[in-house]
Amino acid sequence: MVAKGRENPGGQDVEFSIRMEAFAEFLAEKGLKLTRQRSAVLEEVLNGGGHFDAEDMVARLKGGTTQVSRATVYRTLELLRECNLVDKLDLGESRSYYEQMEPGAHHDHLICTRCGNVLEFHNEKLEALQTEICRKFDFEEAHHSLRIFGLCGKCRGKGQAHRG
Repeated sequence: MVAKGRENPGGQDVEFSIRMEAFAEFLAEKGLKLTRQRSAVLEEVLNGGGHFDAEDMVARLKGGTTQVSRATVYRTLELLRECNLVDKLDLGESRSYYEQMEPGAHHDHLICTRCGNVLEFHNEKLEALQTEICRKFDFEEAHHSLRIFGLCGKCRGKGQAHRG
């Protein structure tokens, strides 16, 4: 299985290999090994895309060639977060969601509180304003996350139809 959009003309998946190697080095620094199970979780993260929770990952890996326990999925996702290969998101629910981190890329989220749909967006003006605010307050940003909660167009339409 090759991570979408990452295959080079020679058939080698360079980006996947780079991330797998980074994860292996991170684990070695912690005195841990890159097991088949951990590799399977990372491969599924890189191939799957989108937002997912740990239980989604357990279901996606079930029946695969490498059996991965629920506990291993949870522990591996936390290790991937520490290694900056995934981001852990609070989308206003009791469970946490994850998404693959793209090197050098940043986006924010619009979250529908009715249907749970998550829209990603990037706005250079907003990024510049955040940088300006940090500069004004002599604050060095490590990272940031903007989440806007509300109703998407479809759900607003449904709500209006019910009123009327």
